[in-house]
Amino acid sequence: MSDSRYGDSRYSNSSSHDIDWKPRDHIPGLEIRLAKRTVVFPWSQFIFAEGGNDKIRMAFSTHDVVITGTRLDRLLPEITAQKINLLEVAGRAESFGSKFGPQITDISITKCDEGQA
Repeated sequence: MSDSRYGDSRYSNSSSHDIDWKPRDHIPGLEIRLAKRTVVFPWSQFIFAEGGNDKIRMAFSTHDVVITGTRLDRLLPEITAQKINLLEVAGRAESFGSKFGPQITDISITKCDEGQA
């Protein structure tokens, strides 16, 4: 399942979406699929990412995105290089599938306050 406009660079815990590390054209944005909504952030609004094995924080100009899970440190270089166009939480069956790749268990998105730096 790919969209030739954006390449095949997506990360998901679902077996139907795999990470593709091939060189690709510019990826304009990051799609985040939550249980009840989908949010898309343009990479042009990306400021920085930080974190480690169990938590990553991504800062965009208007929102903060916090990803929790396991082995997330493997995603950090791909996020900071803007090589991923899809993030989503693992479904129950998929959370038992991979013993080696990152597993996303939760994603929270909060709007930044105007007074916040």
